Amino acid sequence: MALDQSFVGRTYPPTDPYEVGREKIREFAVAVGDLNPVYTDPEAAKALGHQDVIAPPTFVFAITFAAAGQVVEDPQLGLDYSRVVHGDQKFAYVRPVRAGDRLTVTSTIEAVKSLAGNDIIDIRGEVHDESGEHVVTAWTKLVSRAPEEA
Repeated sequence: MALDQSFVGRTYPPTDPYEVGREKIREFAVAVGDLNPVYTDPEAAKALGHQDVIAPPTFVFAITFAAAGQVVEDPQLGLDYSRVVHGDQKFAYVRPVRAGDRLTVTSTIEAVKSLAGNDIIDIRGEVHDESGEHVVTAWTKLVSRAPEEA
């Protein structure tokens, strides 16, 4: 069943703040195999003009994808998550994510379309710090696969 086009433009409330920790950044950098010292060493980060260690560019995915859960779990939307695969991801940074940031995400449905029986939903996540400064915008594309024919 095709998703309702009237959901395009719907914005969900901001998430509770997520506090970015040095250890989480280090663990993420190790997990993705990027051992750039700016992600693990506060002095290396400061030498490059940062206040503290910064996060690898894809670190924010975990925060924005969790926030997109508000969309996925919206019973009115009717998305069958058991059929969903991650289709695409992109980020546009204003500044790096830093240790100590307290980030909130506001998710908005940007597009809903059907293609070959698959439902495709584009979700934009606007990430702000606790002072309200815009940090990054993340776009997530989810594809709800068409049911298999009997």
